Amino acid sequence: MYTTLISAADLASQLSSQLSSDTGRNWIVLDCRHDLMNPDAGQTAYDAGHLPGAQFVHLDQRLSAPKLSADGVFRGRHPLPEKEAFIQTLRDLGINHDSQVIAYDAQGGMFAARLWWMLRWVGHAAVAVLDGGFPLWTAQQLPVTTALPAVRIGNISPQPSLVGQVNVDQVLANIDTQECTLIDARAADRYRGENETIDPVGGHIPGALNRFFKDNLQADGRFKTAPELNAEWRALLPDPGKAIMQCGSGVTACHNLLALEVAGLPGAALYPGSWSEWCADPSRPVAR
Repeated sequence: MYTTLISAADLASQLSSQLSSDTGRNWIVLDCRHDLMNPDAGQTAYDAGHLPGAQFVHLDQRLSAPKLSADGVFRGRHPLPEKEAFIQTLRDLGINHDSQVIAYDAQGGMFAARLWWMLRWVGHAAVAVLDGGFPLWTAQQLPVTTALPAVRIGNISPQPSLVGQVNVDQVLANIDTQECTLIDARAADRYRGENETIDPVGGHIPGALNRFFKDNLQADGRFKTAPELNAEWRALLPDPGKAIMQCGSGVTACHNLLALEVAGLPGAALYPGSWSEWCADPSRPVAR
C-alpha cells in the first residue's frame, strides 16, 4: 500500500500489471492538473494527454464546495465539501474501500496533495501522490493517452478520519495561546502582502511562519528525501502534533502536510479556510 508518494517507475509497473490481469488490487489514477488563474487549463491538459486509465478531477468542481455557506457566509476560495458529497464523488470515480488511489498534477503536487489529504480525511489510507508528477512521467517517456477510461461505480464508505483540522475560531484563539505553530504555505510575496493579484487583502495571520510549499521539492520536481525534509521541518516545528498548516485557500497547505508525512513527522492539522477565509472578515488581525 502506498500512503505518501509513488515513483513514476513503480506506478508504470503497477499499471502495466493491472492492464495485463483481471485480478489484483483496484488502482485508480486521478489527474488533478489545475491553474488557479485559468480554471479550464486542467481539463485542456487532460484532453491533450494523460496517464493511461486516469480520470480528470477538477479542483473547483469536485474537490471544493461553494464559497458561500447556506447562510451566506464566505468560507474561503476552496472550502471542503460535505463528506457525504465527497464520498459520492469518490464512488463516481470508481473508488472502492480497497482501492489504491494515485493522484498527480503538473505543479509539483500542489493540487494532487489536496486530494491526498481529502481521501485521508474520509479515512482512506491507500492514497499517494505521483512523485514528480506529469512532467517527470513524460520526461521518462512513459505512456500517455487521450483515451477515456471505463468506470464502474465504487463502494467506498466513510471511515474514521486519519487527519486533523481546525476552524477559524481555533486559529483566532491560537494567536493568544500560541499553543500551536502556524505555518503559511504561500510564496513569500503573498505572505508579506505584496501580491495583490492573488491576495487583494495582503499579509498573514499574526504569528504564522512561512514555509513555501515548493521548498519541499528538489530541482526536478520530486520531493526531497525523508531525512532532508525531517531536518528542515524540525527546525520549524518543535512538536508536529501541535502545528497548523494553512495557505491561501486550503490547497497548498496539504503539500506541507504531505511533506511532513514523508519526513516521518505526522500529526499537524489543516486550516481549510486559510487566508482567503481569514481576511474576508476585517475584524480579524493581519500581520505584514
